[in-house]
Amino acid sequence: MRLSPALLAALLSFAATQAQARGTIDKVQIQGLDKKADAAIIENIQVKLSLYETIGKPQGESRLEYLLEQAEKQTKQALEPFGYYSPKVTVDAPRNGERLTVNIAVDKGEPVTVRRSNIAISGEGGDDRYLKEDLAAFKPRPGDVFDHTTYEASKIAITRRLSDRGYFDADFTQRQVSVTRAERAADIDLTWDSGRRYDMGPITFHDGYFKPGLFDPLVYWKQGSYWHQGKLDRLRESLTKLDYFSSIDMEPHPEKAVDGEVPVDVTLKRAKRTVYTVGLSYGSESGAGFRTGIERRYVNSRGHKLNNQLDYAQNRKSLTTQYRIPAFKWLDGWYTGTFNAYDEQTDYIDLRNIKLSAARSGEINDKLTAIASINALRERWNYGDTDDEGRRIYQYSTLFYPELRADYVDVDDKLFPRRGFSASASLRGGLKSVGSDANFAQLYGSLRWFLGIDQNSRLILRGEFGTTLTDDLVAMPPSLRFFAGGDRSIRGYAYREVGPRTPPPDNFALGAKHMFTATAEYERYLDGSNWGGAVFVDTGSAFDDTPDLHTGVGIGLRWKSPVGPVRIDIARGLNDPDSSFQVYLNIGADL
Repeated sequence: MRLSPALLAALLSFAATQAQARGTIDKVQIQGLDKKADAAIIENIQVKLSLYETIGKPQGESRLEYLLEQAEKQTKQALEPFGYYSPKVTVDAPRNGERLTVNIAVDKGEPVTVRRSNIAISGEGGDDRYLKEDLAAFKPRPGDVFDHTTYEASKIAITRRLSDRGYFDADFTQRQVSVTRAERAADIDLTWDSGRRYDMGPITFHDGYFKPGLFDPLVYWKQGSYWHQGKLDRLRESLTKLDYFSSIDMEPHPEKAVDGEVPVDVTLKRAKRTVYTVGLSYGSESGAGFRTGIERRYVNSRGHKLNNQLDYAQNRKSLTTQYRIPAFKWLDGWYTGTFNAYDEQTDYIDLRNIKLSAARSGEINDKLTAIASINALRERWNYGDTDDEGRRIYQYSTLFYPELRADYVDVDDKLFPRRGFSASASLRGGLKSVGSDANFAQLYGSLRWFLGIDQNSRLILRGEFGTTLTDDLVAMPPSLRFFAGGDRSIRGYAYREVGPRTPPPDNFALGAKHMFTATAEYERYLDGSNWGGAVFVDTGSAFDDTPDLHTGVGIGLRWKSPVGPVRIDIARGLNDPDSSFQVYLNIGADL
């Protein structure tokens, strides 16, 4: 069959048209905006543009034309939330065969600014001090660029504050923003009627197991006091710390309020009762070993707890049994009985002890915790002395003493603090007349101060000290003497290396009456990364009469892991250390 010249030409023309009727977008370039200053605007344009969904996918000609037409409109819409209502947008899409690069040139133009702002609260909330502060802080203010994100954040903050402070009937009476494009001006009219303020009603716990009334002391406020969400938040925190529950649901019922008092139902779902732990361990001093434990989160309906932990290594072994009884007169308080057996056979010491203690702990406020305890200690130790037959000669000591400890933490982030400090102090003492082999008094304190320098770096300053007053240092067991050296003391030296020691070849660490250490550490993280490095210097001494200052310097690798900071340090002592270098590994926040 022969085709006529006319039909052949038509077919060829049609084929050529079809060849040009498809195209593929290789990339989209946004021009005219600063990548840093306008990063949020660029991101919003990328979210709005339909073009990004078609990159690398062949499109028909009509579809391409539609996408390019929409690109200008979508770009302008993406600029409006940032106050730019009159931008100039040019879309250019040069072809390279079937491949296209889309260039979107943006000139933001002059932004819309707030000309008039009417932000107010009527009703009881109009006299609320904290709501007045929120109204005064509302942004954007007259003269500011009308940024939708800032406006919405301020609006939501006030709405949330009304709810948090018990104004459950609050509602908008005006909610309008008028934008006059020609004048580049925005007028804000935003008002609420707060309604009445409700009070705290009865708190009802639902768990189906624990003794009724057990958690009532955790409700530290009086029924009928003013409503505040922070009270429930603190109750939730206290319940969470108990470690009884896998979930805690608090539901206020304003619709069931009686005389303005809002009842709250607290629904508690118990966590698994028994927790088993097991793991391997290794330390340069303790050697290889394993750790295992059995914890009973709740022994009975009265909320008692039982915890058993065994740490068994080549050179160090410890067994701890702890029984705790709730004592909620102070928030998160406990009566605790503890039995501990410890054995250590290292290059620095040979000791065994058994310790019994009875303690009462309590949270004085959200930053300060105190613990008062009575302790009985029986300890045996040896510093290398032997008899004529080569058998070790052990010393023994029995001490009965009270101890008071306080811990204070005020930081911005407990997992990775950048601002604030933490401190700990303890005081203990014993008398021969009440069961101790020596009269003694000890004071110990530590401080960690965190200073954020910029977004990616921080300075950590640490100090600790301890001092002992006694008429018989020989009767003081090693566990109550002070040592220095190691990863949380003076890096560059081994654990307990710094301080008085027996003559060679044993070189046992004797422990000292006094101790002080100080650290300065600088950490720097890569921009936008969880990895960083550190440099540090540690110094200090453990001594009986005159301090013998030891200093170590080093570098470290840092990683913000999901379970907390991971720190690997390499340090060298500057004052004749036992080893040229020491390597340390730590996981978790150091508070």
